[in-house]
Amino acid sequence: MFRKFILITLGLALALSACSRSQSPDGSAGLTRIRLPMGYIPNIQFAPMYVTIQKGYFRAAGLDVELDYKFETDGVALVGAGELPFAVVSGEQVLLARAQGLPVVYVGAWYQQYPVSVVARSELGILIPQDLKGKKIGLPGLFGANYVGLRALLSEAKMSESDVNLDSIGFNQVELFVAGEQDVIVGYTANEPIQLRAREIPVTEIRVSDYVQLASNGILASEKVIAENPELVRAFVSAFLKGLADTIADPEEAFELSAAHIPNLADLDADVQKQVLATSIEQWKADRLGYSDPQAWENMQDVLLEAGLIDQKMDLNKAFTNEFVP
Repeated sequence: MFRKFILITLGLALALSACSRSQSPDGSAGLTRIRLPMGYIPNIQFAPMYVTIQKGYFRAAGLDVELDYKFETDGVALVGAGELPFAVVSGEQVLLARAQGLPVVYVGAWYQQYPVSVVARSELGILIPQDLKGKKIGLPGLFGANYVGLRALLSEAKMSESDVNLDSIGFNQVELFVAGEQDVIVGYTANEPIQLRAREIPVTEIRVSDYVQLASNGILASEKVIAENPELVRAFVSAFLKGLADTIADPEEAFELSAAHIPNLADLDADVQKQVLATSIEQWKADRLGYSDPQAWENMQDVLLEAGLIDQKMDLNKAFTNEFVP
Protein backbone atom coordinates (compact mmCIF):
# COMPACT_ATOMS: atom_id res chain seq x y z
CA MET A 1 0.00 0.00 0.00
CA PHE A 2 1.38 3.41 -0.96
CA ARG A 3 2.66 5.61 1.82
CA LYS A 4 0.40 8.65 2.34
CA PHE A 5 1.74 12.10 3.05
CA ILE A 6 0.02 15.08 4.64
CA LEU A 7 -1.18 17.60 2.07
CA ILE A 8 0.56 20.94 2.49
CA THR A 9 0.79 24.34 0.87
CA LEU A 10 4.02 25.11 -0.98
CA GLY A 11 4.64 28.58 -2.38
CA LEU A 12 1.62 29.70 -4.38
CA ALA A 13 -0.23 26.43 -4.01
CA LEU A 14 0.95 22.84 -4.09
CA ALA A 15 -1.39 20.00 -3.30
CA LEU A 16 0.79 16.94 -3.53
CA SER A 17 0.86 13.97 -1.21
CA ALA A 18 4.53 13.49 -2.07
CA CYS A 19 6.22 16.65 -0.80
CA SER A 20 6.41 17.81 2.79
CA ARG A 21 8.18 20.47 4.78
CA SER A 22 11.07 18.80 6.56
CA GLN A 23 11.23 19.40 10.32
CA SER A 24 14.18 17.16 11.09
CA PRO A 25 16.91 18.32 13.50
CA ASP A 26 19.65 17.96 10.86
CA GLY A 27 19.27 21.49 9.55
CA SER A 28 16.72 20.60 6.87
CA ALA A 29 13.82 22.43 8.52
CA GLY A 30 11.87 24.44 5.99
CA LEU A 31 13.04 22.39 3.01
CA THR A 32 10.59 20.55 0.78
CA ARG A 33 11.23 16.84 1.29
CA ILE A 34 11.12 14.69 -1.84
CA ARG A 35 11.45 10.91 -2.13
CA LEU A 36 12.98 10.04 -5.50
CA PRO A 37 12.67 6.49 -6.94
CA MET A 38 15.92 5.57 -8.68
CA GLY A 39 14.96 2.21 -10.19
CA TYR A 40 18.19 0.46 -9.19
CA ILE A 41 20.59 -0.12 -6.30
CA PRO A 42 23.22 2.48 -5.26
CA ASN A 43 25.66 2.67 -8.17
CA ILE A 44 28.38 4.93 -9.55
CA GLN A 45 26.12 5.53 -12.56
CA PHE A 46 24.07 7.75 -10.25
CA ALA A 47 27.08 9.99 -9.56
CA PRO A 48 25.40 13.20 -10.79
CA MET A 49 22.62 12.76 -8.26
CA TYR A 50 25.15 12.13 -5.49
CA VAL A 51 27.15 15.20 -6.50
CA THR A 52 23.98 17.31 -6.50
CA ILE A 53 23.25 16.20 -2.94
CA GLN A 54 26.80 16.40 -1.62
CA LYS A 55 27.40 19.88 -3.04
CA GLY A 56 24.16 21.15 -1.57
CA TYR A 57 22.54 22.11 -4.86
CA PHE A 58 19.20 20.57 -3.89
CA ARG A 59 19.25 22.30 -0.50
CA ALA A 60 20.12 25.62 -2.12
CA ALA A 61 17.00 25.13 -4.23
CA GLY A 62 14.93 24.50 -1.07
CA LEU A 63 14.78 20.72 -1.48
CA ASP A 64 15.62 17.80 0.81
CA VAL A 65 15.92 14.81 -1.55
CA GLU A 66 15.85 11.20 -0.32
CA LEU A 67 16.94 8.60 -2.88
CA ASP A 68 14.69 5.54 -2.95
CA TYR A 69 16.30 2.32 -4.22
CA LYS A 70 13.45 -0.08 -3.41
CA PHE A 71 12.92 -2.45 -6.31
CA GLU A 72 9.20 -2.63 -5.57
CA THR A 73 8.85 1.10 -6.04
CA ASP A 74 7.24 1.75 -9.40
CA GLY A 75 8.25 5.35 -9.88
CA VAL A 76 6.14 5.86 -13.00
CA ALA A 77 2.96 4.67 -11.30
CA LEU A 78 3.62 6.71 -8.17
CA VAL A 79 4.24 9.89 -10.16
CA GLY A 80 1.22 9.24 -12.34
CA ALA A 81 -0.96 8.77 -9.27
CA GLY A 82 0.29 12.00 -7.69
CA GLU A 83 1.95 10.10 -4.85
CA LEU A 84 5.41 11.42 -5.76
CA PRO A 85 6.45 14.47 -7.78
CA PHE A 86 9.47 12.98 -9.57
CA ALA A 87 11.16 9.72 -10.57
CA VAL A 88 14.15 8.63 -12.62
CA VAL A 89 12.89 6.66 -15.64
CA SER A 90 13.90 5.45 -19.08
CA GLY A 91 12.34 7.11 -22.11
CA GLU A 92 10.23 4.18 -23.25
CA GLN A 93 8.51 4.05 -19.86
CA VAL A 94 7.12 7.54 -20.41
CA LEU A 95 5.34 6.59 -23.62
CA LEU A 96 4.19 3.25 -22.24
CA ALA A 97 2.71 5.04 -19.22
CA ARG A 98 0.95 7.69 -21.29
CA ALA A 99 -0.47 4.96 -23.52
CA GLN A 100 -2.10 3.62 -20.33
CA GLY A 101 -3.53 7.02 -19.50
CA LEU A 102 -1.03 8.06 -16.84
CA PRO A 103 -0.55 11.88 -16.82
CA VAL A 104 3.26 11.91 -16.71
CA VAL A 105 5.76 14.16 -18.48
CA TYR A 106 9.52 13.87 -19.05
CA VAL A 107 10.97 17.17 -17.85
CA GLY A 108 14.73 16.74 -18.14
CA ALA A 109 17.08 14.44 -20.03
CA TRP A 110 19.90 12.83 -18.07
CA TYR A 111 21.23 10.52 -20.81
CA GLN A 112 21.61 11.78 -24.36
CA GLN A 113 22.47 8.29 -25.68
CA TYR A 114 20.39 5.17 -25.14
CA PRO A 115 22.56 3.14 -22.74
CA VAL A 116 22.03 -0.37 -24.13
CA SER A 117 24.46 -2.65 -26.00
CA VAL A 118 24.52 -6.12 -27.50
CA VAL A 119 27.67 -7.96 -26.39
CA ALA A 120 29.02 -11.11 -28.07
CA ARG A 121 32.05 -13.38 -27.90
CA SER A 122 34.69 -12.01 -30.24
CA GLU A 123 35.08 -15.28 -32.13
CA LEU A 124 31.50 -14.98 -33.41
CA GLY A 125 32.42 -11.90 -35.43
CA ILE A 126 29.26 -9.99 -34.54
CA LEU A 127 30.10 -6.41 -35.47
CA ILE A 128 26.89 -4.92 -36.89
CA PRO A 129 23.18 -5.55 -36.19
CA GLN A 130 22.79 -7.69 -39.34
CA ASP A 131 25.26 -10.17 -37.84
CA LEU A 132 22.68 -11.05 -35.17
CA LYS A 133 20.52 -12.95 -37.65
CA GLY A 134 19.90 -16.50 -36.50
CA LYS A 135 21.66 -15.98 -33.15
CA LYS A 136 20.37 -16.80 -29.68
CA ILE A 137 20.36 -13.60 -27.64
CA GLY A 138 20.09 -13.57 -23.86
CA LEU A 139 18.32 -10.65 -22.21
CA PRO A 140 16.41 -10.09 -18.96
CA GLY A 141 13.05 -10.50 -20.70
CA LEU A 142 10.72 -9.07 -23.31
CA PHE A 143 10.39 -5.81 -21.44
CA GLY A 144 12.34 -2.74 -20.38
CA ALA A 145 15.22 -0.84 -21.90
CA ASN A 146 17.23 -3.93 -22.89
CA TYR A 147 14.36 -5.28 -24.98
CA VAL A 148 13.50 -1.91 -26.51
CA GLY A 149 17.14 -1.30 -27.40
CA LEU A 150 17.43 -4.69 -29.09
CA ARG A 151 14.20 -4.11 -31.01
CA ALA A 152 15.62 -0.80 -32.23
CA LEU A 153 18.77 -2.53 -33.51
CA LEU A 154 16.75 -5.23 -35.27
CA SER A 155 14.61 -2.56 -36.89
CA GLU A 156 17.69 -0.71 -38.13
CA ALA A 157 18.91 -4.00 -39.63
CA LYS A 158 15.52 -4.58 -41.31
CA MET A 159 14.99 -7.65 -39.13
CA SER A 160 12.28 -8.78 -36.72
CA GLU A 161 12.21 -11.02 -33.66
CA SER A 162 11.58 -14.00 -35.91
CA ASP A 163 15.09 -13.54 -37.31
CA VAL A 164 16.70 -14.22 -33.93
CA ASN A 165 16.11 -16.46 -30.91
CA LEU A 166 15.40 -14.41 -27.80
CA ASP A 167 16.20 -16.09 -24.48
CA SER A 168 14.73 -14.55 -21.32
CA ILE A 169 17.41 -15.13 -18.67
CA GLY A 170 16.67 -12.51 -16.02
CA PHE A 171 19.32 -10.09 -14.88
CA ASN A 172 22.06 -12.73 -15.01
CA GLN A 173 23.74 -11.77 -18.25
CA VAL A 174 27.33 -11.61 -16.97
CA GLU A 175 27.16 -14.80 -14.90
CA LEU A 176 25.67 -16.87 -17.71
CA PHE A 177 28.08 -15.41 -20.26
CA VAL A 178 31.09 -16.24 -18.07
CA ALA A 179 29.72 -19.74 -17.51
CA GLY A 180 29.50 -20.30 -21.26
CA GLU A 181 25.72 -20.62 -21.25
CA GLN A 182 25.22 -17.46 -23.31
CA ASP A 183 27.29 -16.21 -26.23
CA VAL A 184 25.30 -13.07 -27.06
CA ILE A 185 23.62 -10.89 -24.44
CA VAL A 186 21.92 -7.53 -24.15
CA GLY A 187 22.94 -5.24 -21.30
CA TYR A 188 23.70 -1.71 -20.26
CA THR A 189 26.61 -0.10 -22.08
CA ALA A 190 28.21 1.01 -18.81
CA ASN A 191 27.79 -2.35 -17.11
CA GLU A 192 27.97 -5.76 -18.79
CA PRO A 193 30.61 -4.98 -21.48
CA ILE A 194 32.90 -3.40 -18.89
CA GLN A 195 32.47 -6.26 -16.43
CA LEU A 196 33.26 -8.87 -19.08
CA ARG A 197 36.34 -7.06 -20.33
CA ALA A 198 37.53 -6.67 -16.75
CA ARG A 199 37.50 -10.48 -16.59
CA GLU A 200 39.66 -10.50 -19.73
CA ILE A 201 36.92 -12.07 -21.86
CA PRO A 202 37.25 -10.85 -25.48
CA VAL A 203 33.94 -9.42 -26.64
CA THR A 204 32.51 -7.28 -29.41
CA GLU A 205 29.90 -4.65 -28.67
CA ILE A 206 27.10 -3.09 -30.69
CA ARG A 207 25.83 0.10 -29.07
CA VAL A 208 22.24 1.06 -29.81
CA SER A 209 23.26 4.73 -29.75
CA ASP A 210 25.59 4.18 -32.72
CA TYR A 211 22.60 3.31 -34.90
CA VAL A 212 19.57 5.19 -33.61
CA GLN A 213 18.86 8.04 -31.21
CA LEU A 214 16.19 7.15 -28.66
CA ALA A 215 14.69 9.04 -25.74
CA SER A 216 16.67 7.78 -22.79
CA ASN A 217 16.89 8.05 -19.00
CA GLY A 218 15.78 11.27 -17.36
CA ILE A 219 13.49 12.97 -14.87
CA LEU A 220 9.75 12.30 -14.83
CA ALA A 221 7.10 14.56 -13.31
CA SER A 222 3.32 14.59 -13.29
CA GLU A 223 1.08 16.93 -15.25
CA LYS A 224 -0.36 17.92 -11.87
CA VAL A 225 2.87 19.18 -10.32
CA ILE A 226 3.82 20.94 -13.57
CA ALA A 227 0.51 22.79 -13.60
CA GLU A 228 0.32 23.55 -9.87
CA ASN A 229 3.95 24.22 -9.04
CA PRO A 230 6.19 24.71 -12.08
CA GLU A 231 8.79 26.40 -9.86
CA LEU A 232 9.27 23.16 -7.93
CA VAL A 233 9.97 21.35 -11.21
CA ARG A 234 12.31 24.12 -12.35
CA ALA A 235 14.18 24.07 -9.03
CA PHE A 236 14.62 20.29 -9.08
CA VAL A 237 15.75 20.08 -12.72
CA SER A 238 18.11 23.06 -12.44
CA ALA A 239 19.75 21.73 -9.28
CA PHE A 240 20.26 18.30 -10.79
CA LEU A 241 21.75 19.69 -14.00
CA LYS A 242 24.34 21.55 -11.91
CA GLY A 243 25.39 18.23 -10.38
CA LEU A 244 25.41 16.62 -13.82
CA ALA A 245 27.64 19.36 -15.24
CA ASP A 246 30.05 19.08 -12.30
CA THR A 247 30.26 15.30 -12.72
CA ILE A 248 31.12 15.63 -16.40
CA ALA A 249 33.70 18.33 -15.66
CA ASP A 250 35.43 16.52 -12.78
CA PRO A 251 34.90 12.73 -12.72
CA GLU A 252 37.51 12.21 -9.99
CA GLU A 253 35.71 14.55 -7.62
CA ALA A 254 32.38 12.94 -8.52
CA PHE A 255 33.81 9.50 -7.77
CA GLU A 256 34.98 10.63 -4.34
CA LEU A 257 31.68 12.32 -3.49
CA SER A 258 29.73 9.22 -4.55
CA ALA A 259 31.43 7.10 -1.88
CA ALA A 260 29.08 8.53 0.77
CA HIS A 261 26.10 7.04 -1.09
CA ILE A 262 27.47 3.66 -2.25
CA PRO A 263 28.04 1.49 0.86
CA ASN A 264 30.26 -1.09 -0.86
CA LEU A 265 32.18 1.19 -3.24
CA ALA A 266 35.47 0.67 -1.36
CA ASP A 267 35.12 -3.10 -1.84
CA LEU A 268 34.69 -2.84 -5.60
CA ASP A 269 37.41 -2.65 -8.26
CA ALA A 270 38.12 1.08 -8.47
CA ASP A 271 39.40 0.88 -12.06
CA VAL A 272 36.21 -0.87 -13.18
CA GLN A 273 33.99 1.61 -11.36
CA LYS A 274 35.84 4.56 -12.87
CA GLN A 275 35.42 3.01 -16.31
CA VAL A 276 31.70 2.66 -15.62
CA LEU A 277 31.59 6.35 -14.73
CA ALA A 278 33.66 7.38 -17.76
CA THR A 279 31.42 5.39 -20.12
CA SER A 280 28.33 6.88 -18.51
CA ILE A 281 29.69 10.39 -18.93
CA GLU A 282 30.04 9.74 -22.67
CA GLN A 283 26.30 9.12 -22.72
CA TRP A 284 25.41 12.23 -20.69
CA LYS A 285 27.33 14.89 -22.61
CA ALA A 286 25.42 17.48 -24.60
CA ASP A 287 25.74 21.06 -25.75
CA ARG A 288 22.64 21.76 -23.68
CA LEU A 289 22.36 19.43 -20.70
CA GLY A 290 18.83 18.30 -19.99
CA TYR A 291 17.58 18.93 -23.51
CA SER A 292 15.24 16.37 -25.12
CA ASP A 293 15.58 15.95 -28.87
CA PRO A 294 12.11 15.65 -30.46
CA GLN A 295 13.49 13.23 -33.07
CA ALA A 296 14.62 10.86 -30.31
CA TRP A 297 11.02 10.70 -29.09
CA GLU A 298 9.72 10.11 -32.62
CA ASN A 299 12.20 7.26 -33.00
CA MET A 300 11.20 5.77 -29.65
CA GLN A 301 7.53 5.88 -30.56
CA ASP A 302 8.27 4.11 -33.86
CA VAL A 303 10.16 1.33 -32.06
CA LEU A 304 7.35 0.80 -29.54
CA LEU A 305 4.74 0.73 -32.30
CA GLU A 306 6.71 -1.80 -34.32
CA ALA A 307 7.21 -3.97 -31.24
CA GLY A 308 3.48 -3.85 -30.51
CA LEU A 309 4.08 -2.28 -27.09
CA ILE A 310 1.78 0.63 -27.95
CA ASP A 311 -1.01 0.48 -30.50
CA GLN A 312 -1.30 4.04 -31.76
CA LYS A 313 0.66 7.25 -32.12
CA MET A 314 0.30 9.88 -29.43
CA ASP A 315 0.92 13.60 -29.09
CA LEU A 316 4.59 13.58 -28.15
CA ASN A 317 4.48 17.27 -27.21
CA LYS A 318 2.55 16.16 -24.14
CA ALA A 319 5.05 13.41 -23.29
CA PHE A 320 8.13 15.61 -22.87
CA THR A 321 9.04 19.24 -22.44
CA ASN A 322 12.17 21.39 -22.51
CA GLU A 323 10.40 24.16 -20.62
CA PHE A 324 12.37 23.52 -17.43
CA VAL A 325 15.80 23.10 -19.01
CA PRO A 326 18.04 26.16 -18.45
